[in-house]
Amino acid sequence: MAESLVLIGVGILAGILAGFLGIGGGTIMVPVMVALGLSAVKAVGTSTLAILVIALGGSVQNWRMGLLNLNNALLLGLPAIVTAFLGTALAASFPEYVLLGVFGLFMLFNIYLIRVKQQAVSAAQPQWRSAPESASQAPNPIQSRLLIGGTAGFMAGLFGVGGGVIMVPLQIFLLQEDIKPAIQTSLGAIVVTALSALTWHTRAGTVEGWVGLLLGLGGLAGVQIGTRYLPRLPNQVVTLMFRGVLALFSVFFFYKAWQSFVALGR
Repeated sequence: MAESLVLIGVGILAGILAGFLGIGGGTIMVPVMVALGLSAVKAVGTSTLAILVIALGGSVQNWRMGLLNLNNALLLGLPAIVTAFLGTALAASFPEYVLLGVFGLFMLFNIYLIRVKQQAVSAAQPQWRSAPESASQAPNPIQSRLLIGGTAGFMAGLFGVGGGVIMVPLQIFLLQEDIKPAIQTSLGAIVVTALSALTWHTRAGTVEGWVGLLLGLGGLAGVQIGTRYLPRLPNQVVTLMFRGVLALFSVFFFYKAWQSFVALGR
């Protein structure tokens, strides 16, 4: 009973973060499942079920509120399915501590990208342009979303993380979107990628259905809170929250990289 309550509570927290920040929540759920006795492989596989439930629940709520563009979400999600397998295959070519350390650096770079976007919005002229752009010089939104989704999928496969922490900053920087639409689109794209990952893990027998459903049940409650209150928060607050999460992720991956490096030397 206590274990079930823990799983539901962790799911609620993951759901709130998913609704507020457009991330799946696997980084929170997987360590808890490992601590409760699941193997790392089964924890990752089971998290895909919970992530699918959470992302689907939040995306349906966003769509009902008129805050989700399904076409944009699909343009991010579909290429990510393909490139995630490429990233997974390439990951075996590098030591674990290298991958973890590089991803920690990438999280710091994403914080910088979001900061650049903020400065550009507040300036009279965007800082990355020397002259006003014409409409023909603006990035093609379809091509940009396909590129963002493909990049997020590849890096998610390479580093073993969800694509939300990658999709949101790239949408902000490349498409010049506000953070809230970027978060809502990212959550919709995660539905597609989580469904693909869940199918793969189910075939591999690495999904504990009851555990995933308990996490997903809690997540459904949490994501309703996140999606309903996100539109009411000032952009500056949401941006600060997202950058804070990226900073925590960065510290976490640097720590895991150090652990992996030390273990390799023993």
